[in-house]
Amino acid sequence: GPYQLLEPELVFGAKQAWRNAARCVGRIQWNKLQVFDARDCANAAQMFSFLCSHIQYATNRGNIRSAITIFPPRAPGRGDFRIWNSQLIRYAGYRQPDGSIRGDPANVDITELCIQHGWTPGGGRFDVLPLLLQGPDDPPELFPLPPELVLEVPLQHPTLPWFEELGLRWYALPAVSNMLLEIGGLQFPAAPFNGWYMGTEIGTRNLCDRHRYNLLPEVAEHMGLDTGTSSSLWKDKAAVEVNVAVLHSFQLAKVTIVDHHAATESFIKHMENELRTRGGCPADWVWIVPPLSGSLTPVFHQEMVNYQLYPTFRYQVGLVLGSQTMVGTMETPLHVLSIFSSAVKISAKLMGHMMARRVKATILYATETGKSQSYAWNLCQLFQRAFDPKVLCMDEYDVVSLEHETLVLVVTSTFGNGDPPECAEPPSHRFAVFGLGSRAYPHFCAFARAVDTRLEELGETLTALGPPHTRDHPILGRHRPWHPISSGLPHIYDHPPLGPLCTSGNPWDPHFPPSPETPHLRSSHTWDAPSSQDQWDPPSPGSPTRLSRHPHSWDLPASIPLSTSSPLSFLPHAQASIAGTPGHWDAGTLGHQGTGALGCCLPRWPCPASLSQDARLYEEWKWFRCPTLLEVLEEFPSVQLPPALLLTQLPLLQPRYYSISSAPGPSPGQIHLTVAVVTYRSENGQGPLHYGVCSTWLARLQAGDIVPAFIRGAPSFRLPAAPEAPCILVGPGTGVAPFRSFWQHQLHQLREGGGPLGSMVLVFGCRAAALDHIYREEMEEAQEQGALSQVLTAFSRQPGTPKTYVQDVLRTQLAAEVHRVLCQSGGHMYVCGDVTMATEVLQTVQHILAQEAGMTLGQAGDFISELRDKNHYHEDIFGLTF
Repeated sequence: GPYQLLEPELVFGAKQAWRNAARCVGRIQWNKLQVFDARDCANAAQMFSFLCSHIQYATNRGNIRSAITIFPPRAPGRGDFRIWNSQLIRYAGYRQPDGSIRGDPANVDITELCIQHGWTPGGGRFDVLPLLLQGPDDPPELFPLPPELVLEVPLQHPTLPWFEELGLRWYALPAVSNMLLEIGGLQFPAAPFNGWYMGTEIGTRNLCDRHRYNLLPEVAEHMGLDTGTSSSLWKDKAAVEVNVAVLHSFQLAKVTIVDHHAATESFIKHMENELRTRGGCPADWVWIVPPLSGSLTPVFHQEMVNYQLYPTFRYQVGLVLGSQTMVGTMETPLHVLSIFSSAVKISAKLMGHMMARRVKATILYATETGKSQSYAWNLCQLFQRAFDPKVLCMDEYDVVSLEHETLVLVVTSTFGNGDPPECAEPPSHRFAVFGLGSRAYPHFCAFARAVDTRLEELGETLTALGPPHTRDHPILGRHRPWHPISSGLPHIYDHPPLGPLCTSGNPWDPHFPPSPETPHLRSSHTWDAPSSQDQWDPPSPGSPTRLSRHPHSWDLPASIPLSTSSPLSFLPHAQASIAGTPGHWDAGTLGHQGTGALGCCLPRWPCPASLSQDARLYEEWKWFRCPTLLEVLEEFPSVQLPPALLLTQLPLLQPRYYSISSAPGPSPGQIHLTVAVVTYRSENGQGPLHYGVCSTWLARLQAGDIVPAFIRGAPSFRLPAAPEAPCILVGPGTGVAPFRSFWQHQLHQLREGGGPLGSMVLVFGCRAAALDHIYREEMEEAQEQGALSQVLTAFSRQPGTPKTYVQDVLRTQLAAEVHRVLCQSGGHMYVCGDVTMATEVLQTVQHILAQEAGMTLGQAGDFISELRDKNHYHEDIFGLTF
């Protein structure tokens, strides 16, 4: 009989229906669908109110959000709630006396029906249709959409000025409104939902299709193409330019849109996730493959199976032209395709019963480089002995499911100075946290500890807490304390404790995001000092270009947003395809893979037979020698590895992060870097000479070389929003890099006639003035012109001068200024450099505040913590200095 879904059931069913939609290419976001429950709606007027709220929420001023509004379900003896428009926002189509169509030909019928119900047509090509809504057992009613509710984007082309004169535009919100939603046997005839546009949906299907606006002949004529022969490929050329205009216009208007290459790549990732978690993914190849450049996308050669899973969206009977009373109770027949034999069904049923009796465990991971993901899957294999585990990234997990979880395990890394990975969201309920980090940083595993502490504060149950795992000393068996978790949970399951942990010798290769832009080196200048200043220019958009020498510049396309002190990451000489999908490398020689993609010279620790029996001896040998793989093979010549096996054991190169040392104002579209070329010897300084992988590679670059890179924002290390706020900058050596962007920005503001600027004191440290006092002339110029109010330098190796460090300068010359800036003027203090220096500067500031403000050391420490929380004490530190 009839029944009602609880709200969590309705939300779950709606998300699953989107997840099961075989024709949708953007399903990877299915668990982020916002569900609006409108089952208490009584008539068409209330329907319109709900729909206006849906459009307003989903449009979000251009930052489109996926949403669905669900009206009352079909009930016996009562008419349906129906939205007769195919989409909430559509353009009218007018049939002309000569048989032609003005506007959108796909909407001629609904346009004529709206006119029958009293709508006054505008007669234009892009007239927004009113909504034709119907309550139960009532005739349809007309509701015009308020103009301010409909966000439209005028179309223009980045290089074709005449395109804007065509007067084209398109609406921002694609909201399908005429499909039937079925959840648990209940049918919802009115359940409009929306995602956001893929560019080809507008450019190719809506504007270029000959059954729609058919713009190809008009665009081709303006382009001067030969339309008399198909061999000129005029349709292809015109279609590409229309799609370029659509993407450009939406991006210019800051309206969410995705190109078909990115959309199909995300679908492949979604399909892989579904195959891993559910064993299948329904997909309609005809709809998934985009109508433009289909064979260039990864879905073209992907085999797909189209089948129906429930909950689901289904097509239903549309409007009947000329009918004054429409009751939409008909639906298309349900076709069920039986593809499994009865034996398979019985086996699957038995397996389902067995799995249902196992306790479910959800393993969440948050990662930057992929290491936490590897540990999460290892943990999953371990828990499969007694649990029914599943592994999810935190940003893929629906927090609504937390209240239904029995056991949640969290595996997370810590990025930078105690910051969380980008995909991290806090879990709850039964939990266990396994933190990864480096002890070189003062906030060792800070985020993992914060997750653990916060969950306990929220009243969750601590299942087990393994010791933090450090990548500096990955002692064998470090994650063995997880084994007792099974015996420590007798109240959760009745199975015996888990057996010994099985480890695998096969390493895991991390995944890295591919670089969206590929800058090119224009020129470089290397100092005699151990630091080098390299600046690059990429080619103009379109084609690679070899450019002439031009020091101190790295031009970037305007599409990459920059701010002062943003960190830039380099992946030394790695192809984007390798960085993005390690399993599909570009063809190349062994020499190319060894020098351009794989880390032959990174420290590697294979286990020789003589050391494999003694873990302690092996650890001592490894950390004392710190050998590269080449050195290991030289020391043990009996090891003869086949080239194919050798390639599988080499890790992909990790990206290196560098602070950007230029401001976008005075150097628009450029990036400047300050990089120290690293060299060091192991074995207490007596071992072979090792070179920094990325810094050495950067120093050897020649004009025209490709530099794969991407930009990561640094929101907590930027100039204060109030330009009059005083600042103290502390940066010895290459730690001065972000501060160069600061004083460049100040100079630019002064030259542009900006408002008053606060004081800015720079404390710089180096060994000797003649050796590594980088940017000395720029600092003096900035001080002369007022961008820097004071520059103080600490020399640690200056002949005839006592050894001095930046913390000594703070203590002896700036104590009163530190107190004024931090305690009295609401100013900011920035520290950039290695972790040892940052720790000593922090201790020095603590003593200064205790002395100048009359605090105890404990009170001064608490005050600095408050400054950090308020983003007035900023640190950008790195762990190791060679």
